[in-house]
Amino acid sequence: MNYLAHLHLGGPRPADLLGSLYGDFVKGPLQGRWPADIEAGIRLHRQIDLFTDSHPRVLMAKARFPAERRRLAGILVDLFFDHCLAANWHDYAEEPLDAFTRRVYRVLQDEPELPGALAQIAPRMAAQDWLGSYREFGVLEQVIAGMSRRLSRPQALDGSLEELERLYAPLSEDFRYFYPELQAFAARR
Repeated sequence: MNYLAHLHLGGPRPADLLGSLYGDFVKGPLQGRWPADIEAGIRLHRQIDLFTDSHPRVLMAKARFPAERRRLAGILVDLFFDHCLAANWHDYAEEPLDAFTRRVYRVLQDEPELPGALAQIAPRMAAQDWLGSYREFGVLEQVIAGMSRRLSRPQALDGSLEELERLYAPLSEDFRYFYPELQAFAARR
């Protein structure tokens, strides 16, 4: 899953939100490097990733992409699923999306020592409302362009927005089937 889903599933407290994001920026053993509640959030992030990567419906979603795109299909599915979550937020959360994203951005702004690259991207994330902007399918074009610039083969994602558009209905159904199961999994942790 991508940032929005991890934040949604991680819990409401500031440490929960931080740990949910740190999971993408903190690698290796934790061993007390962060406060215990943040490390619990990082561990949950990792468990969510493992559950997601092995879930039959997610594997089905990845298999919908052409063979030459399968290596990057997981990235595209994560991105698309964040779009589905943002676009249908009211189906999965009581707090309005705008209120949720403002709270997340405030927590990030108030944290003096964000790890590594998160410290660099958090101000842009808030200024450009990355989390809330996922509501709009067209935003995925900008996100894919940004991801392409970070790949060793930038052309590997050429045409992927058109594929997502073509697969919109079946991938949306995959999300609707999968996400409640992921919510239940995260709630048990």
